[in-house]
Amino acid sequence: MSRHHHRRSTCRLCGGTHLTMVLGLAPTPPANAFVPAADLDKPQERFPLDLFFCHDCAHVQLLDVVDPRVLFENYVYVSGTSPVFVRHFQAYADDVIARFRVPAGSLVVDVGSNDGTLLSCFAKAGMRVQGIDPARDIAADATARGIPTIADFFTPALAAQIRTAKGAAKVVTANNVFAHVDDLTGVVDGIRAVLDDDGVFVFEVSYLVDVFEKTLFDTIYHEHLAYHSVQPLIRFLAANGMELIEALRVDSHGGSLRGVAQLQGGPHPVGQSVADAVALERRLGLDKAETFLDFARDIDERKRQLGDLLRGLKACGKRIAGFGAPAKATTLLYHFDLGPDIIDFIIDDSPLKQGLFTPGMHIPVLPGSAIAEKKPDYLVVLAWNFAQPIMEKNAGFREAGGKFIVPLPQVEVV
Repeated sequence: MSRHHHRRSTCRLCGGTHLTMVLGLAPTPPANAFVPAADLDKPQERFPLDLFFCHDCAHVQLLDVVDPRVLFENYVYVSGTSPVFVRHFQAYADDVIARFRVPAGSLVVDVGSNDGTLLSCFAKAGMRVQGIDPARDIAADATARGIPTIADFFTPALAAQIRTAKGAAKVVTANNVFAHVDDLTGVVDGIRAVLDDDGVFVFEVSYLVDVFEKTLFDTIYHEHLAYHSVQPLIRFLAANGMELIEALRVDSHGGSLRGVAQLQGGPHPVGQSVADAVALERRLGLDKAETFLDFARDIDERKRQLGDLLRGLKACGKRIAGFGAPAKATTLLYHFDLGPDIIDFIIDDSPLKQGLFTPGMHIPVLPGSAIAEKKPDYLVVLAWNFAQPIMEKNAGFREAGGKFIVPLPQVEVV
């Protein structure tokens, strides 16, 4: 076993030990471990990427845990570079403030606050804000831009310090974080420690319903330890002194769940969305291991379709590039076996990734100007959840005769 990784033997939500592996993906390096040219000769460690189903509570999860310092301390993903996410977070902040009548001047704490994009929306609405994020450079940059951010992992002790210094929080948020943490019980302990009696905890996670229905297997990578559905979350939160009061579906990341919880016995009624979500999950069979074994067969079929298409084009001398280097591209490239022999380079709009090479495969990441310079025949949209805006923004490529390939949810040539 690597010194940077261990495999747990119990469900991280209920502690159960009756676990079945339902999907084995190709082992990969950490999905965001982009490499500068100077480090191309250094080997990159790959870690298992196996998905397990808990028969006791129906939670779906990775049991292989990579050291979070390896994953997050030099993080390169920032939400503020995506106009789609900036709009999403603005609507999110507006909704929470209106739905729960959060008074101006209230404290809002964001766990895993990244570059402070969400907190800046709350700050504009007159809230006091506090970010927490272990990515040191991103945290320092957010603080410099007026969003106070503690560069650390969220713990009950840190939560208590914030409460002492700033008072109780009316709102605690955690976006695409509640799936990233091995010790979820510790996170909930921290939320209880900082949350006001009538406060709400709002979290967004990739939703297992969407992962299943849209074959979003590439959202499975080492940062995402948990693939949440509502049934196991109700039980988990109740066992930890909290109550799920809303389970709302939102569009981000190809389909996410926005959960809202309060302290047990809090003032807010439980919305109909919770029962509706449970009914949908049961109808889809997400409480049965067999459902995910079928899902694994669907993924193999997509792999065959895309592989045949790209290898056929390559054999005809076509130049193929990728568009978008999100974390999930690492899973897709590895599991579908698409290396630099197939994809010549990848375009990404983030200056933090340009000039680097993809994790493990070492495909170069270039700015958008490379499309005109290198003239690929096809662009595989690896950030497929943004396929529409990407294709609209690069209409010139299509007008010049180029074609887009969207790999998921269905393989499509546009």
